[in-house]
Amino acid sequence: MASQSESGQQGIGVANDAAGATPSSDFQRLLTTEVRFPPSPEALVAADVKDYQVLYDEAKSNPEAFWDKIAREFTWIKPWNSVFEGQAPGARWFVGGQLNITSNCLDRHAHGSRAHKTALLWVGEDGEERIYSFSELLALTCQIANGLKSLGVKKGDRVCIYMPLTPEGIATMLACARLGAIHSVVYAGLGSGALRARIEDAQARIVVTTDVGYRRGKTTPLKTIVDEAVKGLDIVEKVVVHRRERPAISLDASREVDLYDLCGNQPTTCSAEVMESEDPLFMLYTSGSTGAPKGCVYVHGGYMVGTAYYSKLAFDIKEDDVYWCMSDIGWIVGHSTMVYGPLANGTTILVREGSPDTPNPGVAWEIVEKYG
Repeated sequence: MASQSESGQQGIGVANDAAGATPSSDFQRLLTTEVRFPPSPEALVAADVKDYQVLYDEAKSNPEAFWDKIAREFTWIKPWNSVFEGQAPGARWFVGGQLNITSNCLDRHAHGSRAHKTALLWVGEDGEERIYSFSELLALTCQIANGLKSLGVKKGDRVCIYMPLTPEGIATMLACARLGAIHSVVYAGLGSGALRARIEDAQARIVVTTDVGYRRGKTTPLKTIVDEAVKGLDIVEKVVVHRRERPAISLDASREVDLYDLCGNQPTTCSAEVMESEDPLFMLYTSGSTGAPKGCVYVHGGYMVGTAYYSKLAFDIKEDDVYWCMSDIGWIVGHSTMVYGPLANGTTILVREGSPDTPNPGVAWEIVEKYG
């Protein structure tokens, strides 16, 4: 609660009591208070990790054997020669191994017992719902990959994605990865200047966006922001637009193409590019709060094993769980614990576009109750 100092200036603190406590001492007490909420006996029995200390000691005493065992749970085109070489921060993981992360996020589920299991459950702010099984998400990913391939996108090319939380946004990430192209997702809340800087730095040939995003009952004109960002940028060859509004906005045929015109009739199969473990998967820029945004590069092999294992371990994901990460694909949390980590584990992910307090402050719990 707000407190008033003797000088009349307002501060934030806990009201003083008769014992003479001060706001600063109350703050210190709150900062150092430790409250533990132990899991129920039932949860402990069902947990994947029975004894964390044993697991920690195993990883610390023999990290090579530890990570070798975990990596073998995934599909590799060619096994690695060594689990890791060098030391942090320059260590290289699963050296000599070949794979494609999308084979582990999609194919091994779509071609197995999870083919008809829900992979992606999308909910709009207005309650609209779209559901994709693993086989359907693989098909959509392949169609977008084939569409991008028709534009000349190939291994090593950079593709900028400026999209809200939609199935198309996630499938475009996976489509780029399938081709070996390096996706650079820019948070759809950033403006044209920030977007332009990231496009230029990544040297992105293709930009994929939508006409609008929906949040708090309003539309955000994302295509207009892209228009401003790419003005005069010769590096950008094509802008692919997911048109959601009706009537549809007009496009400049010399540089722009509708996503579904490009991809809707494409084949639903597309071979995954063979990638070295250390080949780049995506670039993601820091927010720029401490200087110019810095582009961080993540790779197919070590990132896949690490983020999949972390997702499974930290969230204790079970086969029949519906997992909801309330982040955005514009951030690393969205990449790792919304898309790649859960999908690599064959988990059903729930994705909701919009604000967690719209149309009412309790909508998040309504979603949990409905889909949990």
